[in-house]
Formats: sequence, structure tokens, C-alpha cells
Amino acid sequence: MEIVICKTKEEASKLAADMITAAVQKNPKTILGLATGSTPVPMYTEMAKAVKEKKVSYKFVKSWNLDEYVGLPGTHDQSYRYFMNKNLFEKIDIKISNTHVLNGMAKDPEKECAKYEEQIKKAGGIDIQVLGIGSDGHIAFNEPGTSLSSRTGVVYLTPSTIKDNARLFFKGKESEVPTRALSMGVGTICEAKKIIMLAFGKNKADAVKGMVEGGMSQFCTASALQAHNDAWIFCDEESASKLKLRDYYAWRSATKLGL
Repeated sequence: MEIVICKTKEEASKLAADMITAAVQKNPKTILGLATGSTPVPMYTEMAKAVKEKKVSYKFVKSWNLDEYVGLPGTHDQSYRYFMNKNLFEKIDIKISNTHVLNGMAKDPEKECAKYEEQIKKAGGIDIQVLGIGSDGHIAFNEPGTSLSSRTGVVYLTPSTIKDNARLFFKGKESEVPTRALSMGVGTICEAKKIIMLAFGKNKADAVKGMVEGGMSQFCTASALQAHNDAWIFCDEESASKLKLRDYYAWRSATKLGL
């Protein structure tokens, strides 16, 4: 794992976006795995800026998203399809037909998940997978206790996740939040050739410490990245504040990045 520690989330997001831009410049048919939530938004803004400046094109790129709520259509303002359209897809020149988000309205959710796995496999696998990290160390909707070899499937949201997400729904009511989601599994995620993890804010400090310096455990599903051979963790100073070796990580990664 390469731990890149920046002063601000904006600086970290720019470096991560530059890494994706460089990859797509080199391979216009790059397969991206994408994430939702507030964390990757600054990075998506930088990616869109590069397209606007004609530094890169996403015309031949394909993408697969990590997850989606069960029971929400893509037109719902809290669905992850809606989020991706508004925060990235409509701002770059990617073909919407080349973007894939799990169908939360699928009649057979398990079949939808199996089909998703097959689509990724047929495409040749994910080249770059973007991730955020939950305050409890989870990735995608793989809550603590999820097997590190899990595949894309139907998951039940924990009360804490429902509570955290309620602020985004109608009147902040927990009853409005779906109780299930479709999510890439930890095993599926770790098959990506490269992983870019973004972690910002002091509320992520314990999670980052557990992911990087704790042992690999299903109770911190992000710790599975320790076994990945090309995982980049972009942090701001607050999220990296509890890392014992933060000075070493920052120096090593700055050298790797040529900074």
C-alpha cells in the first residue's frame, strides 16, 4: 500500500484525479470502478476539468459502480445512478451506455448481482477501482463482519449506516432509508488491477489506522487492501493523524510520485 498524505483533501483529490487522467491517456479503453458519496466529488470535479481542458477523453472508457440501494430507481435523487450522472457522467464525454450501476429495482436482486460480476469479467476486469472508507473501516456496503472473499451480492445495512445516511433522505427520517443494498464484494473489489482509496477528515482517522497498521480482519473490511499489490491511499492530514509511521509513508509515496 502506498499512503499519500496531503495537507488538504483538495490536494489529495487532485493527485488522485491526475493518476486516473494519466491512466486513461495511456489506455483510452480503461475500465473504471467508481464510488459515490461526498468523498470522491472533488476528484470527479478535477477529472471533469481535465476533459474540459481537452487533456483527456472518456469516449471509450467503461465504468462499473460499487453499489446501489435496493428499491430506489435511477431517477431517485438518492440513488447512486442519479448521483453518478449529476456528479461525473454528465460532466465528461463518457457514453452513458458504457456506465454500469447495479439495478436497485431488479426483480431478482441475486440474479442482478451475478450478472454484474459476469459483465465485469467479460470486460476484462476493473483497471482502477475508486474507494472511500467508512468510519468503521468498511468499503462499499461491506460492513464489519463481511468475509474478505465476498462477491457482489445483496447486503443488509446496519443501524449505524442507516442512521448516517438518513440526513440525505426526506426530512432526515431513518424510515426513508432502504434497509438493503446491492454491493460489490470485498473479493470482487480486490481483483481490480489498481485501487485508489480516498480518506478525508478526523472522523476517518481510526479507520485509516486500522486499515493500514492493524491486522487484516473482516471487522475492518478495508484492511483487505493490505494484500493488494497496487493500492494507493490518498489522505489529508486529519485522516492520517493516528498513523504511527505517517512521516515515513508521506516520504515514501512522495518519492514514488516524483514529488
